[in-house]
Amino acid sequence: MLKRHNPTTVRPVKPPFDTIFAHVVEIQSPQRLYFIAGQIGLNPQGATPASFDAQCHETMNSVEAILSSFDLSVNNILRVVYYVTDPAHLPALTKIRQDRWGGFEAPAVTTLVVAALARPELLVEIEVTAGC
Repeated sequence: MLKRHNPTTVRPVKPPFDTIFAHVVEIQSPQRLYFIAGQIGLNPQGATPASFDAQCHETMNSVEAILSSFDLSVNNILRVVYYVTDPAHLPALTKIRQDRWGGFEAPAVTTLVVAALARPELLVEIEVTAGC
């Protein structure tokens, strides 16, 4: 069974996107899998920090808030895809990842440098698959 979620702990999905986007899709069976949509550097009020580091932390805050809404933690992350718009940000991404999500079971990771994200001010997007 598939179930879609939009936790209240992250930015709301507003029309017209509410019919084409969910923050999380859960597969319910003996185990649970969560396919978390790409999270971006917007806080719950919709503000975007200017710096890469601040956007990255805000994006990770959203991922952690979503995980927490299902009684999960970063230790439940199975796969992460990082999208960054500038290869110069890769060293900062590595350090932030080590500081925030290091020390847990390592997930499968893909990191992509892309030409742009959905808005011109966005510098990073993080997509996660988690399970328990």
